Amino acid sequence: MSEPVSIAAAVRSDREPFEALDWMLFTAVGLIWGSSFLLIKVGLESFHPGLITWVRVGMGAAALMVLPAARKRLAREDRNALVLLSIVWVGIPFTLFPLAEEHINSAVTGLLNGGTPLFAGLFGALFFSRTPRGSQRLGIAVGFAGIVLVSVGSSSEGGTAFVGVLMVVFATVCYGYATNIIGPLQQKYGSITVMAKVLTLGTLWTTPFGILGLTRSEFAWKPGAAVAVLGILGTGWAFVFMGSLVGRVGGPRGSFVTYLIPVVALILGAVFLDEKVAAIALAGVVLVIGGAVLASRREH
Repeated sequence: MSEPVSIAAAVRSDREPFEALDWMLFTAVGLIWGSSFLLIKVGLESFHPGLITWVRVGMGAAALMVLPAARKRLAREDRNALVLLSIVWVGIPFTLFPLAEEHINSAVTGLLNGGTPLFAGLFGALFFSRTPRGSQRLGIAVGFAGIVLVSVGSSSEGGTAFVGVLMVVFATVCYGYATNIIGPLQQKYGSITVMAKVLTLGTLWTTPFGILGLTRSEFAWKPGAAVAVLGILGTGWAFVFMGSLVGRVGGPRGSFVTYLIPVVALILGAVFLDEKVAAIALAGVVLVIGGAVLASRREH
């Protein structure tokens, strides 16, 4: 079979405007990851948070390891970055999200996750010489304003505990840092190679908590199916798409996909969890999408 990694084969400047493929990757990742918070909430009906994380990461790794590109070896000088990536992009945040959703609902979790571009831009400026400029800086501001409006519009929903919010914020900080690391590795080896190894290492890091969760869970088909989809599609293939996007447009701009995630999470919460959507939240959705469009334009 042909190498799927060709999706990111054309290396170009990450300061160019988005192309059609970039928008396809952007939309796919936003839709898949936006639904992940709903799937986690369904999984929590029967499964312990530790088991959800372990199964999710393990199934994601298995979905990629069947592909030939997943078995490509990395150079020794890149292995430390790979290990770090497996911790800050998988091990820590994937453990925190199910724990957080024991305290806050799926929509709020998705809304808070929309702050990733802010941290990606901050880390990019501080450590990776990637200070956002021009329309990208404006896109951050507009997108963040949209997230604030969406959050205010959803504030009537109860159960948002400070500890859950803190967990999601820290997970988002990890994501912001990780998006600045993945780009060079993905361009050098391809998305499948990098993400298969990252998820395999992530499975190892989450095993102790997963075994604990296994002893505190009961099997049910609906939560089981939700976690399976979360692992195979929402973790395995979505990470390949995200890695490809970041490799093509850069870490800070690739992270703008998280501006779409709150929109999806909010809609799914309203449809499947009977969460109310206020008019101010709908106005925030418009700003979120507008911020992503601004951020995707050419840098000057």
